[in-house]
Amino acid sequence: MNRRELLLSALAAGYARPLWAAQPAPKATADAVIVLWMGGGMAHTETFDPKRYTPYEMGTPSEKILSTFPAIPTVVDGLQISQGLEKVAQVMDRATLIRTYRAGDLGAILHSRHQYHWHTGYAPPQTVAAPHIGSVIARTLGPLNEAVPAFINIGQRFDVGEGEELKAFTTAGFLGSEFGPFNLPYPDQAIEAVRPPAGMTPSRFANRQALYKKLVGESVVGKVGSDYQKDSLLRSLDNAHRLLSSPAARAFDLTKEPKSSYDIYNTGRFGQGCLLARRLREAGARYIEVTTEYVPFFGWDTHDNGHTRLAEMKRQIDAPIAQLVRDLEERGLLDRTLIVLASEFSRDMMMEGKPDARVRDQVTVPDIVNELKFYGMHRHFTDAGSVLLFGGGVKKGFIYGKTADERPCKTIENPVVIEDLHATIYHALGISPKHAYEVEKRPFYVTRDGLGKPIGALLAKGI
Repeated sequence: MNRRELLLSALAAGYARPLWAAQPAPKATADAVIVLWMGGGMAHTETFDPKRYTPYEMGTPSEKILSTFPAIPTVVDGLQISQGLEKVAQVMDRATLIRTYRAGDLGAILHSRHQYHWHTGYAPPQTVAAPHIGSVIARTLGPLNEAVPAFINIGQRFDVGEGEELKAFTTAGFLGSEFGPFNLPYPDQAIEAVRPPAGMTPSRFANRQALYKKLVGESVVGKVGSDYQKDSLLRSLDNAHRLLSSPAARAFDLTKEPKSSYDIYNTGRFGQGCLLARRLREAGARYIEVTTEYVPFFGWDTHDNGHTRLAEMKRQIDAPIAQLVRDLEERGLLDRTLIVLASEFSRDMMMEGKPDARVRDQVTVPDIVNELKFYGMHRHFTDAGSVLLFGGGVKKGFIYGKTADERPCKTIENPVVIEDLHATIYHALGISPKHAYEVEKRPFYVTRDGLGKPIGALLAKGI
């Protein structure tokens, strides 16, 4: 199925009728989720699961390099993470750290395929347009504040790199446009998205809204979409119009933040995104995703200069993440907000894939490190990866899973797969992993085939 056929199948979908789960919904410990997305493949051995440190020295055999940063202590006895995350280290007593996330075996390792898998819980391609986890949450639970979009996506542009591939899963799919993401690629310009253009009078803006609805009727959705999909799109327009006149729109304006607070977060677009996420959580957003942004060969996608680029990525994320945790805690929101820091897979110097599922190498790494650009983790590693959780009913100062201390630094205890991670997130929100929607006269479960199992060991109150 090509992209056009997939789009048409989504437009043809009727009302996604919820089916009662085979088991009762759990009691919620969280009302909202903030996902901090490390797009591009965050190396676990360079961040939250450090191994033996090998400093840079020309002539070092590549196979000897496990970590290019030394480990640092955290506020949790016996728990170490990687240098460059000193501020996050000071809030690890509020965190649960998963060290054994295993990415799916999807054949050739491609970022967009693995990101699709992570965000929908289903491996591509699917015969229906699978909804993003944010859309599932928005549809199932509804908004916390009627004026604020339930699903807000911060920091990702769709006109660079693999933007079209990212659009394939950054959507509500068959659930309908009204549950899709409110996209804000530039956090410092978010306020522009929720107010009319300068000089636009209220009456002129109302006329423009009416004319736009007529144009929608001539769009692909208007011509070939089902009645439900047409109505859903119109409702999404009405929701956006409602936000423009709501006091909640002020939450999108970062200039309203005190300078002392803004400066802590202002490490770049990701840091600004974390600040915006905090403000939107206060205003009543249900699901917020903040990304470091996935663009091929940038950010965490370290096919070269791995050490140098990770030093910069840590600078961008360290202070904002720690401050986000502290701010939500001070405002009494952390206990009911589940923060999830994750990436599509990890990285290794030598191994592509996992020991029992090797795939074709996509990066050439010399046997001997003779230039700084080869010092770092360049290949896609799918056997282990780190996921960091805060708030929302998870345990505090807790480590889950164990990886090998020598290469391959694979999972050796308590593997975590995407359907179980999603089931845990849904469980915290009071959603059964067997919850389903009817599409094409069959159930589509919020976890793959309804088989996801929440990991009770991660939750303060168990299951």
